[in-house]
Amino acid sequence: MKKITIAIDGHSSCGKSTMAKDLAREIGYIYIDSGAMYRAVTYYCLQHDLFTEDNVKLEELQAAMPDIRISFKLNEQTGRPDTYLNGECIEGEIRGMAVSSRVSLIATIGFVREAMVALQQEMGKEKGIVMDGRDIGTTVFPDAELKIFVTASAEVRAQRRYDELRAKGDEASYESILENVKERDRIDSGRAVSPLRKADDAIELDNSHMTIPEQKAWLMEKFNSCTI
Repeated sequence: MKKITIAIDGHSSCGKSTMAKDLAREIGYIYIDSGAMYRAVTYYCLQHDLFTEDNVKLEELQAAMPDIRISFKLNEQTGRPDTYLNGECIEGEIRGMAVSSRVSLIATIGFVREAMVALQQEMGKEKGIVMDGRDIGTTVFPDAELKIFVTASAEVRAQRRYDELRAKGDEASYESILENVKERDRIDSGRAVSPLRKADDAIELDNSHMTIPEQKAWLMEKFNSCTI
């Protein structure tokens, strides 16, 4: 069976990463979480005081980019890859609201996107990968054989994020999460560099009212149709 590139794009908190991870494991592909890469840069900025009140210290961040080394290692307990920044596992740290509320700002920066896209393309040059993000099918892998665009209502996505944080024991406010989801949509779709949009040849999936098994069956059908 031929190997292909699978690009899964869509809005924040719509389950792209879980979907992509499960699909990759099912078909024996490598999973790459592009969003985690931008979260890692955001976390670095938080750790090194590179945020002003409402912006980023661009010159300092650009100078620091060569020192930001992002990698993924398989977690044998979960069976999924964890995100590492300069050799340190930061998978838990990058999923909180402190990073979530700032990651879209980092993702609008041209030199950050250029560096991340180059790294993503290097990771995927051998095919046999599933990558999710905002611009995978439009910018990173415009020739991907299978492109999925995932969406769900803002309210459903906020509830999912709220439930996820509470399950981890984190304090969370549904109202603040909903506001964050809507703001991230606005920033992601309106940014000048690689805005979030559905690729012309992408298949749209609205999973607002789908179960995980239904999603999995839908994805496997699309995958099998591309690899016959």
